[in-house]
Amino acid sequence: MRKYELIFIVRTDFPEEELGKLITQMEGVVTSHAGKVEKVEKMGRRRLAYRVSRQREGFYVLFVVEGSGETVKEFERRLKVNDAVLKYLSVRVDEELKRAEKAKAWRAEQAARKPRPRPAQSEVQAIEAMG
Repeated sequence: MRKYELIFIVRTDFPEEELGKLITQMEGVVTSHAGKVEKVEKMGRRRLAYRVSRQREGFYVLFVVEGSGETVKEFERRLKVNDAVLKYLSVRVDEELKRAEKAKAWRAEQAARKPRPRPAQSEVQAIEAMG
């Protein structure tokens, strides 16, 4: 199973209760395709960088999903069909997380391997003289 971040922007004139129904529908799409929804975050109303379908603002929703490519494909298909969705973006993040973990382990190994430099004898004497 791969990990994906799926974000989509909904029109601001879309009713709040309909947005809740849309989110539960999209959760159902993921679970029906043997996926797992790890997180759903309503990021709220934000200004768009440029006009999209005559809209200057949109309501952002972020899904963090674990599933297959077919899960994401169906998720995107459902978003395309929905008129309330202005834009969407799907990003596979499991490779990025793996790369970050590898870099973190490498930094820890380098820090453990490298001995810490001791202060020079003259610096130690200067510190003791001050104290």
